Amino acid sequence: MAYQGYECLRVRSEGGVATVTIDHPPINLFDLPLIGEMDRVGRELEADADVRVVVLQSANPEFFIAHADVAMIEQLPRDVREKPTTPHGFHRMVDRFRTMPKATIGKIEGRARGGGSELLLSLDMRFGALGRAILSQPEVALGILPGGSGTQRLPRLIGRARALEVILGCEDFPADLAERYGYLNRALPAEALGPFVDRLARRIASFPAEAIALAKRSVDAAELPTEAGLVEEAHYFNQALATEAARIRMARFLAAGGQTRELELDLDVLIEKL
Repeated sequence: MAYQGYECLRVRSEGGVATVTIDHPPINLFDLPLIGEMDRVGRELEADADVRVVVLQSANPEFFIAHADVAMIEQLPRDVREKPTTPHGFHRMVDRFRTMPKATIGKIEGRARGGGSELLLSLDMRFGALGRAILSQPEVALGILPGGSGTQRLPRLIGRARALEVILGCEDFPADLAERYGYLNRALPAEALGPFVDRLARRIASFPAEAIALAKRSVDAAELPTEAGLVEEAHYFNQALATEAARIRMARFLAAGGQTRELELDLDVLIEKL
């Protein structure tokens, strides 16, 4: 897929990894143009069978995404309307990165506040640079609340009490504290962040697309009651087992010395060879 015609994003796809670079000066404001292009690229990535991993990053070392455009929010209707029956467009846009059958990774080197944080919360994984990455949900200080999925994602990720600290405190969370809370998967030295994310993305992209997609769906079933989730896991396991990729790779694993003491002591070496 060509990924042409973007003004706020740069997209590069190679070896099963699509890297989406946000480049919307001066602060990567989540305004209508950027929202529109993020929605478009999400749809294209979801449909691209050659992509197994998506990495989101920023061209601006100070800002991943500053936050949603407050001037845009001010123009929304002020009357209290009836309770909606379905998620709105922004919800669907960020949720696509959670549900698409690819691994989605955020590489954060600057500030990600408000809607930028909510986009990251919808990704499968988040990695931040120590001394540079900052996350926060400052909406309550403006008299509103995180309306782009933050009040739903954060409690599931870091627990209710810590989510309320983030949302009601409206303070910046640097990478080391964000990692401790579970807001980030890991916080790494700035010079190590890129190589780590690149290696992880390439490693995941080397695995079968079907297994990646089914594993994601099975993990998402963990939000169900345990017994229902186990049923879903069994269903997805059976689907994965039936794929040609599973048959080939398990045979390679055994033929290469899997389940012998020598190979099992350093299984990563064998996995790299698969």
